[in-house]
Amino acid sequence: MRVNLSVAIVAMTDKNTTSNPDIPTYDWDDKSVVLSSFFWGYVVLQVFAGQFGKMYGPRWFLVAAMLINAVVCMLTPLVADNLGSKGVMGCRVIQGLFQGFIFPSIHNLLGKWAPTPERSRIGTFVYSGSSFGTIVTMPITGLISASWAGWPVSFYVFGSLGLLWVVLWIFLGSDSPADHKSISEEERNYIEVSLGQQDKKVIPTPWKAIFTSLPMWAVIVGNFGQNWGYSTLLTEIPNYMNKIMNFDMKSVRGVVRKIFNTIGNLLCSLFVFTLICNVVGTCGPAVALIVLGFVPADQTTLSVILLIIAVGINAAVFCGFQVNHIDLAPNHAGTLMGLTNGPSNIFSIIAPLVVQVVVYDETEKPLWRIIFIIASCCYVSSAIFYIIFASGEIQYWNDDCSNNNNESDE
Repeated sequence: MRVNLSVAIVAMTDKNTTSNPDIPTYDWDDKSVVLSSFFWGYVVLQVFAGQFGKMYGPRWFLVAAMLINAVVCMLTPLVADNLGSKGVMGCRVIQGLFQGFIFPSIHNLLGKWAPTPERSRIGTFVYSGSSFGTIVTMPITGLISASWAGWPVSFYVFGSLGLLWVVLWIFLGSDSPADHKSISEEERNYIEVSLGQQDKKVIPTPWKAIFTSLPMWAVIVGNFGQNWGYSTLLTEIPNYMNKIMNFDMKSVRGVVRKIFNTIGNLLCSLFVFTLICNVVGTCGPAVALIVLGFVPADQTTLSVILLIIAVGINAAVFCGFQVNHIDLAPNHAGTLMGLTNGPSNIFSIIAPLVVQVVVYDETEKPLWRIIFIIASCCYVSSAIFYIIFASGEIQYWNDDCSNNNNESDE
């Protein structure tokens, strides 16, 4: 539901995508603004989502977030037909607001469910679902949009899948092992003892310690660079390949990414590998993007190879800073995710808007080259900062700092 518009908007503004004359198309000159609008809402509630999930449990927040997203997704074709691009922007803002609950809620769940020895592997496996969703969504959206059914059906399909997930989560999900109805006593004890969560005490959030922690700032800066680069890849590459390379790339986009996720999932329990993955996952796409900007328009095969490298190898960050919050402070994982993922997505707003301003003619490759160089610089600079200051050790402020201070006073 988050990424299908990146492909669907090509069909929504191109009457030659499908042979069905009844499928509506629109003459929009603000496509990059439409793609950016999701992040207008996405950055707003993430810190609150992390805090609310820690205090009240993330289960029902996830239900509400996914339910609203699914409904709005299914309403998008109707809104586009009646309210145009501004109406679609409104839908995307609403989706962004409520999707802002998802990653912090998932981090809260991982902080309760992922045993310390398995934390990085489980976190990577969970977040690889985001990559898998992109892998599946983009080619399916392309196929549906090019078929007689047309682009509106893609919104109905993914919205319906979202509703199905809501039903399954209501019956199968729970906030913690202690709340789960069918978990074995042995497994529950193993998880809770490993994480030191035998009681249900809510630990106060140590805001000062968090904001003065260099390992935490390493994660924040890593998010900044990743979100600028990835939002460029996610929202603009389909349009670039359509306008510049005249090539349908949607079906090949995810192959290497899926392979890389699988290999990385086996190795990322080591923090040194976390650092390596972060470097590979950011600097790799940076190099590929720069080279892509200089590839001649007739070299479509080379362009696709570079695109696979850029998008595929970026999945390595799911073994890097993306799960580093749980290493630093599992008790505050959801809040940390909100603090890093929320503000950093301001760059996801800015990046498509920069494209809207810089690429005033979508058929001019030198203009796209500027966009790729900017994204590459963001990738590399954030990777350098992360390498210098990141840590894989649990921080002292993971536990109740007020108790520690009282004990030291005595």
